Amino acid sequence: MYYYNSPMGLLKLCADEDSLLGVWFNEDKIYGSVEHIDSPAANKHIADTVRWLDEYFRGNTPSFTPELKLHGSEFRKIVSRIMLEIPCGELCTYSEIASEAARRLGKERMSAQAVGGAVGANEFSIIVPCHRVVGKDGKLTGYAGGMEKKIYLLHHEGVDFKKHNLR
Repeated sequence: MYYYNSPMGLLKLCADEDSLLGVWFNEDKIYGSVEHIDSPAANKHIADTVRWLDEYFRGNTPSFTPELKLHGSEFRKIVSRIMLEIPCGELCTYSEIASEAARRLGKERMSAQAVGGAVGANEFSIIVPCHRVVGKDGKLTGYAGGMEKKIYLLHHEGVDFKKHNLR
């Protein structure tokens, strides 16, 4: 576990030897039993994540995604993969993700509410960009780090709130 000092406060980064396990604002969330490290250089996946976050907070779109260990059911993993495809500064709705998840799973339809549960269970704050997911009417919905962090991230990415009728 490594603490990254972001413009939004401390982020907790957890990794093992194979991949990144999570990035959280919430101090209560810990994936498994992990040791605290003082330097990101002690773990390749932490080092990659720090490099990614540094690029992102400098206002650039990182050219890579750290190696992630996606958690949960196949549905949750598919929702995470779909979120990873949302370009920086753009938005997607729960219903759009539900349609794409249904297509990938070979189903006729999927519930936007089920997608909401999967989005809410995201273990990789900022990197898997659940902050880019909004209600179909432009309504900003919850964010694990708090609504002020979601708004900060969307502004940081240059999202035009008026154009998207966000509220």
